[in-house]
Amino acid sequence: MATAEQLKTLVRSHASGDMNQFYSVALQVAARAARNGHNKLAQDLRDLVDEAKAKSENPRSRSLRPVPATQPRGELAGLLAVSYPHERLSDLAVETEVLQRVERALAEQHQADRLREHGYHPQHRLLLIGAPGTGKTMTSRVLAGELRLPLFMIRLEVLITKFMGETAAKLRLIFDAVEETRGVYLFDEVDALAGDRSAANDVGEVRRVLNSFLQFLDPHGSRSVIVATSNHPQILDRAMFRRFDSVIEYPLPSPEIAREVMRHRLAAVNITELCWTDVDQAAKGLSHADLTLACEHAAKEAILSEKDRVTTAMLKAALRERQHVWPCA
Repeated sequence: MATAEQLKTLVRSHASGDMNQFYSVALQVAARAARNGHNKLAQDLRDLVDEAKAKSENPRSRSLRPVPATQPRGELAGLLAVSYPHERLSDLAVETEVLQRVERALAEQHQADRLREHGYHPQHRLLLIGAPGTGKTMTSRVLAGELRLPLFMIRLEVLITKFMGETAAKLRLIFDAVEETRGVYLFDEVDALAGDRSAANDVGEVRRVLNSFLQFLDPHGSRSVIVATSNHPQILDRAMFRRFDSVIEYPLPSPEIAREVMRHRLAAVNITELCWTDVDQAAKGLSHADLTLACEHAAKEAILSEKDRVTTAMLKAALRERQHVWPCA
């Protein structure tokens, strides 16, 4: 039979529309049933998964699905990468204070018309700061998923050029799109665009680009949400912090949040023998992304070795490997 963690993963994946994970866990439940001698149940589960996959791949079924209405065109196609996230708040494993700040931004967006009736504007410019892998980009996906909006990721490697005036012109194109097409617009690792203008190695063109960016951020009437993330807030120009409605700092996960992240990622395998006290110590100082990668490594080792369970030694070894790759100060 399915474990408690597998059942929870089945529900989460179905609710978020992640059918690949749903099918994967269902097949793991079938394999477990077969090992326990429930061959009929195992075969029935496999048949149901095959039937569901066949229906989803049928061209007639695909034609009934909603087609995304928003796709960047022309020069914008090279500047923006669009996706349609399904993540929800329940997928965001962060500290309580961070979660409350995100919930507040969503509440203001959901009640935007009511706020405007009273002369106020909802939060629509969020600056997310913190170490790599702590949930900043994931938050932008959650915002888009909760608001049912497309997520536009600005491709900074295309936006920033060596030619004078070209970057500012491309910025104008992006902010014209912000006004015309409602969505969540993500400037990931915005440090490259918004470095401190007083830096000794600064050049005039960099200052002009930053000035343009700050001016484009000024208007209050946009119905889109602008999210900027930074791993190095200390190098951002001070004016950046004043332009955003909310600045949210993402810390490394506490032991409680770290456990939540690991339990979620290990939901498809047996973890009943884990000694969480030992695991907590090995996970100390790692980011959400590092924890996820370590759990994936341990889970795959368990599956390939046909042990059907992740041991404490497996997971600690994977966590120690991440500590070596990304040593924390």
